[in-house]
Amino acid sequence: MHKHAAVDLLEVILIIKTKEELNAFLKDLCTPAELRSLEERWKVCQLLAKETLSYREIHAITGASLTTIGRVARFLKEEKYGGYKNILNKLGE
Repeated sequence: MHKHAAVDLLEVILIIKTKEELNAFLKDLCTPAELRSLEERWKVCQLLAKETLSYREIHAITGASLTTIGRVARFLKEEKYGGYKNILNKLGE
């Protein structure tokens, strides 16, 4: 069996070329609950970015807890990383 050098997770994600490859990798890497959580946070982020819905309305649409919605909102607006903002900008949202 061929040994692979340890590769950082971020590097691995960067070499994935297709949606299908990413889907297969994430299904191997994450539990179904973890994937649902990631998808839920991303949906919450997109809804928050529109700035037209209350937390309760977002909860009704996504099922996300108010705590999760608040956390996503904090990272979207206050945290220094800018990850959500960067991707939303790339998507033109």
